[in-house]
Amino acid sequence: MARPVRPAPRRPAGQASARRPGPPKAPPVAPRLILFNKPFDVLTQFSGGDGRATLKDFIPVPGVYPAGRLDRDSEGLLLLTSDGRLQARIADPRHKLAKTYWVQVEGEPDEAQLQRLREGVTLNDGPTLPAEARRLPEPELWPRDPPVRFRKSVPTAWLELTIREGRNRQVRRMTAAVGLPTLRLVRVRIGPWSLEGLAPGEWKEVPARL
Repeated sequence: MARPVRPAPRRPAGQASARRPGPPKAPPVAPRLILFNKPFDVLTQFSGGDGRATLKDFIPVPGVYPAGRLDRDSEGLLLLTSDGRLQARIADPRHKLAKTYWVQVEGEPDEAQLQRLREGVTLNDGPTLPAEARRLPEPELWPRDPPVRFRKSVPTAWLELTIREGRNRQVRRMTAAVGLPTLRLVRVRIGPWSLEGLAPGEWKEVPARL
């Protein structure tokens, strides 16, 4: 004969059930932000490369990814972060974060050419936003490897150009559009972050905030 099922005893009102404590939660991982001086001919990626140097040859920090790109034939400041939101704020053109470049061009820029850059030039993918552009005394930079190839019969000059977009090879296309082909391109600043104190191939970590 089956025994009658006894109802479970009722807990008095207001009495919480006893719960076993679970494993302690790991503290949140702090976001990281890396400033890197990318040398010439280094690809802005960690994998692949087909024999070319990549970021993995310089930065042994797991979990960080480039915030934006810098062409293989360009040098200078590249930001890497583990924070997806910060990565988007840096890289997304909608935020119009200022990026400053030192550009060695072929030719002698005149005021009309600089003014065209300041007003914005029309490229094959549409007009650019106005840029900040000025002549720059030759800056003290590391020698490029390999050296820039000059034409002895054509003078060169340096410009400082600040843009707030991120189109493919935009600075090179802008200078070419006003008759000043780019010979060497070095990014020296992105928003509040500067290349100062970093030799080619060196990196440092800074607080991950903007």
